[in-house]
Amino acid sequence: MSDGATEARARGWRALAALHARIEGEIERALQAAHGLSVSEYSVLDVLSRQEHGHMRMQQLAQAVVLSQSATTRLVTRLEADGLLARHLCASDRRGIYTEITPAGRERLAQARPAHDTALRRVLAEAREEPGLSALVRVVEDAETGSDQES
Repeated sequence: MSDGATEARARGWRALAALHARIEGEIERALQAAHGLSVSEYSVLDVLSRQEHGHMRMQQLAQAVVLSQSATTRLVTRLEADGLLARHLCASDRRGIYTEITPAGRERLAQARPAHDTALRRVLAEAREEPGLSALVRVVEDAETGSDQES
């Protein structure tokens, strides 16, 4: 790989990291201010709400929200203490633990979703105006449109 290609890849990675940090920061501020939720807490509730039975094994949940096993356990413990999640043993494998969203968790997620979506739209609109980020914003928006068409 040439030095030019290596530098182009590095610039692309830096742009992606900058866009991610901007999105996460904006959503974090919006969720904390209006609903007392972190981005990770919102993500856990969102991922679980999209499961057919509203639950997942802890290991799968950790992978889905891109957190370590220990960070996921701490997060689930906090959300469980708030009544937003519940844990139970897997009926077919007593070693497995499922994490399940509760009705209160679904309600909190429904209340927080507009703040999340508004913050995401706002930060993407701002980033779309920056030459170094506009192509990445298009990719995010195209992925969003594609997932809406699949539903």
